[in-house]
Amino acid sequence: MKLIYHHRTQAEDGQAVHIRSMIQALEEEGHEVREVALVSRSEAPKAQEALHQGKPSGGLRSLLGLPNFAREIAEHLYSFPARGRLVRAGREFQPAGIYERYAFGNRAGLWAARSLGVPLLLEVNSPMVLELSRTRGLCFPRWGQRVEREVFCGADRVLVVTQVLGENLIELGVDPDRVVVTPNGVHLDLYDNPDREAAREDLGLQNVSGPVLGFVGWVREWHRLDLVIDALAQGGLKDAHLVIIGGGPALEGLAAQATDSGVSERVHLAGPRLHRSIPGLLSAFDLGLVPAINPYASPLKLHEYMAAGLPVIAPDQPNLREVLQHEREALLFPPGDGAAFLTACQRLVADSELRADLGAAARQSILDQDLTWKGNVRRVERALGELS
Repeated sequence: MKLIYHHRTQAEDGQAVHIRSMIQALEEEGHEVREVALVSRSEAPKAQEALHQGKPSGGLRSLLGLPNFAREIAEHLYSFPARGRLVRAGREFQPAGIYERYAFGNRAGLWAARSLGVPLLLEVNSPMVLELSRTRGLCFPRWGQRVEREVFCGADRVLVVTQVLGENLIELGVDPDRVVVTPNGVHLDLYDNPDREAAREDLGLQNVSGPVLGFVGWVREWHRLDLVIDALAQGGLKDAHLVIIGGGPALEGLAAQATDSGVSERVHLAGPRLHRSIPGLLSAFDLGLVPAINPYASPLKLHEYMAAGLPVIAPDQPNLREVLQHEREALLFPPGDGAAFLTACQRLVADSELRADLGAAARQSILDQDLTWKGNVRRVERALGELS
């Protein structure tokens, strides 16, 4: 099967990982993929090696310096040249469909699919109008809402990362029969035969005997990792250590807090690492932290922890309960409850048998729920089969 994969992503973070991983899985399953994008994520070296940098790169990066109203207009206008590129690629490539990662203001995939007479599979990771209204603010929110509804309702299949997100889109008018849940995934074979000793040496943990609490990703204040450092300083986590792999605006404050609290030797800031190294590095952890997440996301780190056989500590909220059960793969705590978060950390730090049981169940859940990139390919194949 031939597919065009269209996106407008410049970030060198989980978005690039998602794009690259899905294209790789499609190709490994025998499909031919033509990537149409301003910045190639299947071939660009930086994209291949990036991890959770959270920094825009290439393509429309110059828009970041524009006033908000001009940037917003440019994001909408992108659809016109992108439609032309997609139609030209489609006439040459003759795909069975267009697979598009939704971006704010982008109608190019919908227009091109209609011109070519092929189905559009729209991957939606977040309700962008809602998200951008909260984060940067929108100058033309009604324009954004109108475009978003047109694209969501016009796509032949809408691939959402969680059922919670799917329900949000159904409320916007999307036909429930067109919604397919395709969570973030993993390449499971990358987690086989880990070298824990090498991973610990890489992270400077050779002499650490206590449990390692690990976090992977872009660290912000609302992740509340400061609570873990406080607990380390106050003796609540015994001889445990905290390892953070990734960048983010909270790192400087966490480093200063660890120094001021006298626990800097137990807080390891490993910085951003190549994504291909993450499966191996996770074997140095004893448990994985997801302290906070938005209510509709499918966090990549969660599935990576699970694939590595790590027990998870995460908020008890509907999007995560689609994957996790309390005391089966994870300890869940009320969202935003710092005391309950620390209680869960203390419990797992103190109980190695519980860690082993939850970690084994987490790995098995990846298999049982097919939470892999190839699993998503199978979901895409079924969706296209229904449309043929």
